[in-house]
This record gives sequence, structure tokens and C-alpha cells, in this order.
Amino acid sequence: MFSRISMRALSFGQSPAKDDLFARLERGEPAAVGELYDAHHEALRAFAGRLLGDESAAEDLVHEVFVRLPSAISRFRGDSSLRTFLMGIAVNHARHFVRSAQRKRQAMAKLAREPIPRNDSPDQNAERTRILHALQRAMDTLPIDQRVAFTLCDVEECSAAEAARITGAPEATMRTRLHHARKKLRTALEQEGVR
Repeated sequence: MFSRISMRALSFGQSPAKDDLFARLERGEPAAVGELYDAHHEALRAFAGRLLGDESAAEDLVHEVFVRLPSAISRFRGDSSLRTFLMGIAVNHARHFVRSAQRKRQAMAKLAREPIPRNDSPDQNAERTRILHALQRAMDTLPIDQRVAFTLCDVEECSAAEAARITGAPEATMRTRLHHARKKLRTALEQEGVR
């Protein structure tokens, strides 16, 4: 049976240098957090952007994850990759950011109703923008747990088992949330004329 530290080393890549990085993270060394940030921030920001639908809020969420990392690292058991662990922290902190992103989109939608000068953009770009806005509005109607399930499974292409590990929910629950999310999104998009 592997010890807790050797399991952590395996998840970091079986390297003494990586094991040292873990020890430095546990001590809260800013340089260790910086190394981890350099290695994972782009993937985490992409995930957060898809989860929240707002790049500014996604960047804030990524910042929050790395600020919280030194206190959260003690919960890392080594039974998943560190990137998966970081995504789990992001999911746990996403509720505040989802509410904030929804408020921003509502304000932007109100602003969008104001008359603006016409620009001659191609029809394809206009249709793409319409679909994107429809999807963002539909995502805003989902409860956070269904939004997380949809983003992890359909956007990030995680399996239901991986998504369950990230969120701490049972795999069957994750599949149920994903089913309901897809159904609600399909209905909402059809009502907006998107097929």
C-alpha cells in the first residue's frame, strides 16, 4: 500500500522535484504556488471561462483558486491529478462568480437593447454571436450543479466519473445532473430558435 506522500508523488509525476514542490506548497511558499500557476493557469482559466461564460470573472476565479491553494493543499490525497484538484477548488468557489457573471450579463443585455450604430459585420458572425448569447442565457437558467456537470462533461470532455471526483458528488448524481442540464439547455435554445 502506498503512503500518502508517495501517492502524492505519483500524482505529481513520480519525481522527487515534484514531491519537493508539494512540500513547498504545504508550507505556503509563494514560489511554489507560482510554479503551479505557470503550469496550470491556462487550462484552469479555459475551464473557468467555459463554466462562467465571462472571461473577467474566470480570471478572478483562477486568482481565487491560487490564493486559496496553500490552505487547500492539505486536502489533496493524491488520488487524482493536481489539475483535477485545482478544478475541484474552482468548482467549490464558482457559486459567487456565477451570480456575479449573471448580473453582468443582465446589465450587458440591457445595454445591448440600446440603439447602436450599425456595422457591416458578416451574417455568419452575427449568427454565431446570437447563438453564443442564447447559450449564455440558457446556461444562466441552470442551477450551479447542473451547470458544473454540463461544463465538465460536455465542454471539458471529462467522463462522469472524473466529474464526480472533481465535484465530490456520486457518479450517478453527476449523470443525472448532466441529463437534466442537457434537457433544459435544449429546450431553452429551441425556444430561442437555435437548433
